[in-house]
Amino acid sequence: MAKKKNSWKDHYTSRAKDEKWLARSVYKLEEIDKKYKFIKKGCRILDLGCYPGSWTQYCLKKLGNNGEIIGIDLNRPTRFKARNFRFIAADILELDPGQLAGEVGQLDAVISDLAPNTTGNSIADTARSMELVEKALEIALSVLKKEAHFLCKIFEGEDLKGFKDRVSAHFNNVRLIRPAAVRKKSREVYLIGMDMIDQNSPSKDGEIFF
Repeated sequence: MAKKKNSWKDHYTSRAKDEKWLARSVYKLEEIDKKYKFIKKGCRILDLGCYPGSWTQYCLKKLGNNGEIIGIDLNRPTRFKARNFRFIAADILELDPGQLAGEVGQLDAVISDLAPNTTGNSIADTARSMELVEKALEIALSVLKKEAHFLCKIFEGEDLKGFKDRVSAHFNNVRLIRPAAVRKKSREVYLIGMDMIDQNSPSKDGEIFF
């Protein structure tokens, strides 16, 4: 008997190929952006884990000629060219956020589709995912301007609530979303923090955010 195809998977893979996107993951970003409208013309965006480049592709279409996207990864996307795309070859976990901030300046958004190489061990995979999102948040807090936005992929697990609370300390509006393009058996969700609070301003209870 012929093996039944996974039509759900084929839909996004085939659609990405037909529409000239570099990966099916673009539809996750597209859905989130359509809902929250945080990628706008003229913005400057940092794309963490940018390879193979579909998220960068999407941003370039939205940003226009005056916007800029900076991609960081160990591997450089090579299947597109754009004058307003800048690539930095680096291991995210080894980056110095302060040094990076001095190099790229203040940005309007940080997006991260970073994910660990999964092992099948849910505890280990979740721990590795958490390490990446914590680093992504650290970078975001170093490079984002007031009222900027942060988007990251994270695996569902017992540490998710704590991480969401930490993001909520720095952003006025934090939401979790599971885009339709996420594979059915995947534990990945996306967390978006919108409108970053001025890091030098006191909170309502008098604490200073760092």
